Amino acid sequence: MKETDLNRDLVTAKIGVIKVTRELFPGELLKVKYSIQEGVFHSFVHSVISIREVKKIEEGVKKWVAEDHPIELLCQKDGYYHYQTGGMTIKSTYPVNPRSSMVVPFDIVPFGGGFIVDFGAVSRAKGAPLVPPYQLSAAFEKGLSFLENIGVEIVADVNAFILSGKSNSLLDMAEALHEKEISDIADMILEQRRALRVLLISGPSSSGKTIFAQRLLTQLKVNGLKSVVLSLGDYFVDLDRTPRDGEGKYDFETLHALDLDLLKKHIAQLDEGQTVEMPQFDFANGIRRKETKPLSVGPSDVLVVEGLHALNPELMPDIDRRKLFKVFVSALGGLNIDLSSRIPTGELRLLRRIIKDNRTRGIGAEMTFERWPSVRRGEYANVFAYQEDADVMFNTSLIYELNALRPFAEKCLHEVKSDSPHYESRERLLNLLTFFEPMDISKVPFNSIIWEFTGGGLTGV
Repeated sequence: MKETDLNRDLVTAKIGVIKVTRELFPGELLKVKYSIQEGVFHSFVHSVISIREVKKIEEGVKKWVAEDHPIELLCQKDGYYHYQTGGMTIKSTYPVNPRSSMVVPFDIVPFGGGFIVDFGAVSRAKGAPLVPPYQLSAAFEKGLSFLENIGVEIVADVNAFILSGKSNSLLDMAEALHEKEISDIADMILEQRRALRVLLISGPSSSGKTIFAQRLLTQLKVNGLKSVVLSLGDYFVDLDRTPRDGEGKYDFETLHALDLDLLKKHIAQLDEGQTVEMPQFDFANGIRRKETKPLSVGPSDVLVVEGLHALNPELMPDIDRRKLFKVFVSALGGLNIDLSSRIPTGELRLLRRIIKDNRTRGIGAEMTFERWPSVRRGEYANVFAYQEDADVMFNTSLIYELNALRPFAEKCLHEVKSDSPHYESRERLLNLLTFFEPMDISKVPFNSIIWEFTGGGLTGV
């Protein structure tokens, strides 16, 4: 697993891609769009890139790498690192290596009228080709289409709304998009009601699953469907029984951090119409509460299972796939700082988690940083592996989100001291936040996904 925008070896390759495409196609504007597995999708703004042109780009970048050109840091200002290589100045929001040869192996693969810079060939089975996640790509493109519809492409466009006193208009459009898409999903579920028994909602950490689920259930009620919710979070084992990862740290992201025997038993019983005593987990103390909650699913009800592992087929090996409707939820972003500087989706979710951990678990940013690598490893192993099996994907990102979260995040990040091993991460995120004009969130609707992290609204706290 590689963080494509945080690993210097990978960002160095990005510098080479920008340099070579400028040289080969001086009249074109290259946009770095979004991550695809262990790679990043690029395209030209105004034209399609042919397979032959992609091949020329790959040859040019690999030649630049092989020739081991120096990359000189000119300065760091306005949130950017300004570099020079081969007489060309290129800016980056993340630091790079001093030589062009200091990159990880990569391939450049044609895809969707553009290309993917793929860093995953080494970690895949020998000779295995990149299999692009087409559903995920479609979800990204849908978000970009929305931005185009409202005349927004980069962060400066959002800031302009706020500075001109039009932030309420921005709020209305962003929240209307979410409400429309959630309503559309509810209609899709209604169409399959005759066979449907279980609705599964999954997504990585801090993707906004909880409020998304609440809003979807409201739309299902409008459609005349009654739902009963089972949260996977209540099936965690006690902290002293939690598995540890290769570094000896608690691995909360593995499927085996759940009481699988009890969970499978309860799901099977619920499918058969029985009543179960659902556990209640105390996250603050890391133990299961003594109190339980009776849960049953009537013959016309839909069981809703929400959590990190909800799409994992191990949870329901004996339930007919035709009875299941699967939703994958994540903060997919879509907004760029500039055409060549995207906002990594992992950074957005990390900021969400820092704020929520601090509010709900009393955990400081220091501890969230400490756990984040394990969280990311778990997502790649246990969540992203099943995303393409979803019936629908939902992008929980909001175009004004980092503007709204900036004051909350800065408060948490400033608690990380200069002697901390995570100080560099603190500075990286604080630098990212400087691109966003803070905005007042008092007008944010009560059911916005934003409240899942800041508290308030549907969360009730």
